[in-house]
Amino acid sequence: MTDLPLLPAIKFEHVSKRFDFYGGNSTTVLETVINRISPNKQKRSVSSHDLWAVKDASFDIMHGQSVGIIGKNGSGKSTALKLMTHILHPTEGKVMVRGRISALLELGAGFHPDLTGRDNIFLNAAVLGLDKEMVAARYDKIVAFSELEEFIDMPVKHYSSGMYMRLGFSVAIHMEPDILIIDEILAVGDQAFQTKCLDRIYDMQRDGVTLIMVSHNLSIMRKMCERLIWMDKGKVLANGLTEDVAEQYNNYTADLDIDSMRQADVLTNFKRMGNGKAQITAVRILNVEGDETKQFRTHDSLTIEMDYTAYEEIEQPEFGLAIHREDGLHINGPNTQFAGLDIEKVYGEGMVKYTIPDLLLMPARYLVTVAVHNGRFPQSYDHHEQAYTFRVIPGGTREEWGVVDMTAVWNWQQKKLA
Repeated sequence: MTDLPLLPAIKFEHVSKRFDFYGGNSTTVLETVINRISPNKQKRSVSSHDLWAVKDASFDIMHGQSVGIIGKNGSGKSTALKLMTHILHPTEGKVMVRGRISALLELGAGFHPDLTGRDNIFLNAAVLGLDKEMVAARYDKIVAFSELEEFIDMPVKHYSSGMYMRLGFSVAIHMEPDILIIDEILAVGDQAFQTKCLDRIYDMQRDGVTLIMVSHNLSIMRKMCERLIWMDKGKVLANGLTEDVAEQYNNYTADLDIDSMRQADVLTNFKRMGNGKAQITAVRILNVEGDETKQFRTHDSLTIEMDYTAYEEIEQPEFGLAIHREDGLHINGPNTQFAGLDIEKVYGEGMVKYTIPDLLLMPARYLVTVAVHNGRFPQSYDHHEQAYTFRVIPGGTREEWGVVDMTAVWNWQQKKLA
């Protein structure tokens, strides 16, 4: 890398980017050509139908920092990266870049489909500003890292998405950039190669390369980025330390999930079975304060209350439930009989409560089935199949993988040297 001044690698000053739905201002060379030859070309004022993909965004990214940009689809993340690389030009404001950029924005970006992998290496590198001799000196390393030796003389139009990613990533990292920009590119390819790419990115970080990345995998962002920029509807909502912004973003997305789950509760016709002699009339999911909610963290207390009405005297009823993760994994299936709760008979209205004092579940969305059965014979009075929902959000544990956060203790002992 070249010696760089103590100034931001990337600086956005009140940057806005408007996309014209009616063929007005050009933002790329291709759009300029199309607008010049279009018979319908006409000047016009800004319309309410225009899309402001980025709106009044200001931030600095210093040399050597690793910064992630997060947000929902359509929040302006990828547009911001294209503004950094000068693929797009801002409608308003200034974008300043100091240092050589290498970017992986889209699969196959910068590749000509009819050229071979070999030819595209030289073409792509030339776009990044390297001459033929510089590329030739790196060529063998590029091909070896991509693991595409036997396909390198094949036109890239025959490449799979994983092969595109291998070649594009290998070219980008071997150009010795000052700034590496990655847009969700590691979402494709096999696990082994993704790990290889991540290891190489870590090496580049240690060498002082500035990293800017977009990914929907917040776990990777937390590991690789010291700062996060959260964008929504083109605006910067937060810009700060990774854990601080990640917590804000998780709370925001959890609230959205809860709103959608409430809608689902109203709209979904869940599967219901039973003879109706006893019915579950209401189900509530409560936190430790007794408030109804659908948002929990690992190790919170969670209670499921079931109101019922027995329309005739029922002996030895069995109340039960089941919790499934949204991917179908069956978590548990407790009932009052297994628990040793002897309910001799019920008639009229009542309530059954199931409390988990220490919720071990990892972050995910969960579905709850509730039921009341005959405890002696295989007879169902009422059964609501996966009818209720709650979500466990990040923040209750430092663990990231698996189904449950098991209570355990690590110990370490140094053996004495002989």
